[in-house]
Amino acid sequence: MSDSAQPQLVRAIGRWTLAALVVNSIIGSGIFGMPDDIARLLGPAAPYAYLIAAAGIGIIMACFAEVGSQFREAGGPYLYARETFGQLAGVQMGWFAWLVRLTSAAANANIFVLYLGEFWKGATSPAPRAFILTLVLCALAVVNVRGVRAGAQVSNFFTAAKLVPLAIFVVAGFWFVGGKISVGASPAGMSDWMAAVLALIFAYGGFEAALMPMGEVKDPRRDTPFALFVALAVCAVFYSLIHLVVMGALADPGASERPLSDAARVFLGNAGAGLVALGAMVSTYGYLSGQFVSAPRLTYAFAERRDFPPFFAAVHPRFRTPYVSILVYTVLALSLAIYGSFIWNAILSAVARLFTYGLVCAALIRLRIARPHADSFRLPAGWLFALAGMAFCVVMVLQMNRDHLKIVLAVTVVASLNWLLARRGSSAAPSAS
Repeated sequence: MSDSAQPQLVRAIGRWTLAALVVNSIIGSGIFGMPDDIARLLGPAAPYAYLIAAAGIGIIMACFAEVGSQFREAGGPYLYARETFGQLAGVQMGWFAWLVRLTSAAANANIFVLYLGEFWKGATSPAPRAFILTLVLCALAVVNVRGVRAGAQVSNFFTAAKLVPLAIFVVAGFWFVGGKISVGASPAGMSDWMAAVLALIFAYGGFEAALMPMGEVKDPRRDTPFALFVALAVCAVFYSLIHLVVMGALADPGASERPLSDAARVFLGNAGAGLVALGAMVSTYGYLSGQFVSAPRLTYAFAERRDFPPFFAAVHPRFRTPYVSILVYTVLALSLAIYGSFIWNAILSAVARLFTYGLVCAALIRLRIARPHADSFRLPAGWLFALAGMAFCVVMVLQMNRDHLKIVLAVTVVASLNWLLARRGSSAAPSAS
């Protein structure tokens, strides 16, 4: 059999490494700019929005925990949709999930360069910017081609490294300005609350990327729910405490472009502001390191099931990594990073994410019917969680503007053409054998 000659992926990712990968996939650049937006919308009641958003994303993550625990192969949401609803749904999901991963990486790479500009003004000029983006992304490609253990270890390091400056910010902030923190009521209307919660849902998003390399996780059944729930708790605590410190340090948080740096300057001086800027760079680079572990496993899974060109499933004979998928991901993410701005890439990422969440919630219901005795994590009142998650996603989708809709339609068309080609190839395969 040709399959037996193909090198196989190594199950080297344990539950704590997977949890760190989820945290790394969530905490990127958002928290460094989010507090001012939420403060402008909700004023002194802003901290409540962080908890509401955590509850909303928690419903969706709970559905991912049950669905994800039933699969031991790479692919994440693409695999869930394909196995549950068929090839067309899987291909559509795969394209949206891949688009999310590419654009989110490109957006975070741009934020890295922007924050580097705080220390080196010329970094944002066209030629140095392109060089830095190339260096940053290619370095991660080399590490990840050389082995999943190395890639996961880099992700673990940056997960810890990004949390350290945030922890210093929170502890020092409460020490110096804790008495000035006051959470109160807000005159904001429902539209402002909706906008704030949706913005924070985007900040809590990205966890699904960590579920893509399931083919290299030691025990997906037990580790998936553990990693998701631990990561949600860590992120919710950090996000909420960070906003409280900003509220205590700044008289008008909504007027600050870099709220964490400005708040740190109040109680730690310019050195504290520099530490936060460095933390933003570490956070974005750490996010990228996590994406390089997870995202290439999506196209690997795509090709493994003959929904993509077969060379995407190639495994390096020495390092046993999906090196072609890693290299293609690097080239495309780099192209998007150089071509587009942070906002341009972030909008694409946000829109595509809505559909992956809703379809996985629907998959929970379908799988409970199709696999009533599956050896997996079982979510209490799973049907209610799935219905609530789908309703939540519908509300998010209704916030799309016309530009978002155009992008969604374009991706849908490309994915449909991909499905037609894959279907034609699979129907021709038996006659060739």
